[in-house]
Amino acid sequence: MTAASSLFDIALIIAFVTLALGQILSMVRLIIGPSIGDRILALDTMVINALGLVVLLGIHQGVQIYFEVSLLIAMLGFVSTVALARFVLRGDIIE
Repeated sequence: MTAASSLFDIALIIAFVTLALGQILSMVRLIIGPSIGDRILALDTMVINALGLVVLLGIHQGVQIYFEVSLLIAMLGFVSTVALARFVLRGDIIE
């Protein structure tokens, strides 16, 4: 029982570190991205990484409210990415 628990803790730590590293690399791409498309994709990747971090935090703490928060983050991230892409392509969001 203890070996499985410690293995689970190690897996959570590795997942946290991996997602944090992905978040940092996405921030770097956001800053030095050569085009606006690269920056939009970096923002979308940052939303996905934040979503993963929130889910891992919920798993680590054993609290279910984080999963509802992750659904809200996913919906807002998708809508904001679509709105930003439409603004870049057409110049306005609402036709």
